[in-house]
Amino acid sequence: MKQISSRQLYFFLAAIAPVGKLVLMPSQLVHFAKNDLLFPIATNYLLQAALVFCVLLAARANETFYDMLCYTFGKVVAKIVVTVLALFLFYAALLPLLEQKLYIQSVFYDTLPSSVAFSSFFLVSAYLCSKPLVSYGRVWDFLTPVSMIGFFGIMLLSVYQADFVALQPVGAAGIGGYLNGTAFTMSWFFDSVLLLTMIGKFRYQKGMAWKGALSYLAGGAAILLFLATFYGIFSDIASRQLFAFAKISKYFSGITVLGRIDYLFLFMLTLVMVFYCVLPVRAGVEFLGHAYGEGRYRTTLYSIGINAVLLTLSILLDFWFGAVNTAISETLFWIFPAFCILLPLTALLLRRKPREKIS
Repeated sequence: MKQISSRQLYFFLAAIAPVGKLVLMPSQLVHFAKNDLLFPIATNYLLQAALVFCVLLAARANETFYDMLCYTFGKVVAKIVVTVLALFLFYAALLPLLEQKLYIQSVFYDTLPSSVAFSSFFLVSAYLCSKPLVSYGRVWDFLTPVSMIGFFGIMLLSVYQADFVALQPVGAAGIGGYLNGTAFTMSWFFDSVLLLTMIGKFRYQKGMAWKGALSYLAGGAAILLFLATFYGIFSDIASRQLFAFAKISKYFSGITVLGRIDYLFLFMLTLVMVFYCVLPVRAGVEFLGHAYGEGRYRTTLYSIGINAVLLTLSILLDFWFGAVNTAISETLFWIFPAFCILLPLTALLLRRKPREKIS
């Protein structure tokens, strides 16, 4: 059976996962943590890196999460757990999808109705969700250089404009700003659960746990550089810059002569975001398959049904993004650590082999 290689897994953790945190998280983070914005994100990254380490240790069994649940608790409990986990993944996918819709409309298609501009995404998503999860490894091989070129292209056009003195004095936001910034950005940090859906799809190799954690931290270092540059450019008005990565490069002096060359890099990052936003939906479809039966036709049915629901929600919530964002990232923020901490730690305690039958 084809599997995701260790290289592809490290690529995902270092270059694909960070891109999903570039759209609206920076402005929301600044709203709470102000110039101390680096500390909450560093905390979330360190916590997630530790959980990635735990998930990869659990992957030593070379069994899927569902199989290990079956070995430990039986099929009935396993089906209940993976069904709840699938619902969480669909819930976690909603905010990234809605912010992508807002971003696409505002940056690329500001003269078209948002539903028309973004509805084609769900056709792509339905197609990708019907493909085997292991096929994403080949996609990550292609997207990693695209992500790196796009990100560093934007940074090269932007970093020289930043006044990093704006990050001083340290601690100005106080403990409240730090705690709120940490808690209310957790909705963008569910990568450990995404990784949990992939165990059994790759073969554990010696040192993979710490290499995976370091790869994730490398992506986190890039995000911290981005956030420092973002705040160094916009400072006190940073909380009003909703699409941070699409704005920090537009003040590059060469744009007046060359035009918006930064759009080339924006298109690259947007392509990566499409696949990142689809991943939690595909992971949820995978778990539905574990619980209620797999197969080509069933997977396609799950994919079409879930994407139809998400399309409907994106239309119904078109004018309610602010309320949805507040509900998911602030009011119900505790749902994310509840799943993202509990499940990876639980995976370490599950049986790796079926119980021996007593004859």
